[in-house]
Amino acid sequence: MLRIGQLAKLADVTPDTIRYYEKQQMMDHEVRTEGGFRLYSENDLQRLKFIRYGRQLGFTLDSIRELLSIRVDPEHHTCHESKTIVQNRLNEVEGMIAELQHMQRSLQRLNDACCGSDHSSVYCSILEALEQGATTVNAQTD
Repeated sequence: MLRIGQLAKLADVTPDTIRYYEKQQMMDHEVRTEGGFRLYSENDLQRLKFIRYGRQLGFTLDSIRELLSIRVDPEHHTCHESKTIVQNRLNEVEGMIAELQHMQRSLQRLNDACCGSDHSSVYCSILEALEQGATTVNAQTD
């Protein structure tokens, strides 16, 4: 059995993170020492690693809860359920990548348009382009 500090170290999280997941009802601390310290098992460590990796992949706590539910009771679930959760997250990530690529192209155009010299920024092409973009955005939302 592990104390919360030992569990945290093995899972590379803080004890506060473990307490947070307990409050979110994603982890339990069923066993305590006579002194009241929480004790955790190897299964708790595996669950914590599962949650941590899910968070690294950007899953919401609700999605991780669903995946945990599938993991805990596999006889009453299908792989399709897990795949749907992962596919939804993948679609979100692909959308973010497309948005970031659009941002990158726009920033590259701004960067390429600037001469980068030490002259006054009164006629800076970057500032002018940003101002025109802001005007265009404001005109479209009116």
